[in-house]
Amino acid sequence: MTAPRTAVVTGAGSGVGRACAAALLDAGWHVTLAGRRPAPLDATAAGRRTALVVPTDVTDAAQVADLFARHESRFGRLDLLFNNAGVFGPAADVSELSPDDWQATLAVNLTGAVLCAGEAFRRMSAQRPSGGRIINNGSVSAQVPRPRSAAYTTTKHAIAGLSKTIELDGRRHGITCTQLDLGNARTELIDALVGDGALQADGSRAVEPTMDVSAVAALVLAIAQLPAEASVPNLTATAAGMPYIGRG
Repeated sequence: MTAPRTAVVTGAGSGVGRACAAALLDAGWHVTLAGRRPAPLDATAAGRRTALVVPTDVTDAAQVADLFARHESRFGRLDLLFNNAGVFGPAADVSELSPDDWQATLAVNLTGAVLCAGEAFRRMSAQRPSGGRIINNGSVSAQVPRPRSAAYTTTKHAIAGLSKTIELDGRRHGITCTQLDLGNARTELIDALVGDGALQADGSRAVEPTMDVSAVAALVLAIAQLPAEASVPNLTATAAGMPYIGRG
């Protein structure tokens, strides 16, 4: 009998993370759910024995190490990290961006992603057989910015470099990395951002199309279940008709 595949999902208490964690659990994966707030993680787990809830601040290296140690202790192996935790940060251009707001956005979106990827990489390279898959939640902002998103866009551009280096350095260990760039998946955060009209490059505001978050969960599950010999370095998925092509 084949052992169940296992995953760590960060930001699993809401939005994209919750939907993807639930899809993995429904598909028979054993999943460790990470996030700052225990109650939403418990809601995602929904009492399933194949889910492990580990409240974690991904900006804290000690907590991240504990997260992966607890996953390994419970499930024995790590097949997938969905590096999903992130924040939008302030609405500001670079001249308005305060040092504190910049550091707070950097800490979650980039430092947190690096810490989690590092722990996953160490375990995937050491386990036998070695290998695994890391999916980094980028954003279409890793390619084209929204107005007044200096902090968020800068951190998401940096995720592109992180993803490429993981894919390169992971070759000899059988570790692959995908950067998943999403546009307007319908979550509480996106509804707040674009629901009443999102700021456009020409200064106007427009209500933008959104897509159901279940479409993202289906994509993440499809990538996760690919054979180890297949890699998807980049994937962009947006709501049909959103102002992405031609944005800027």
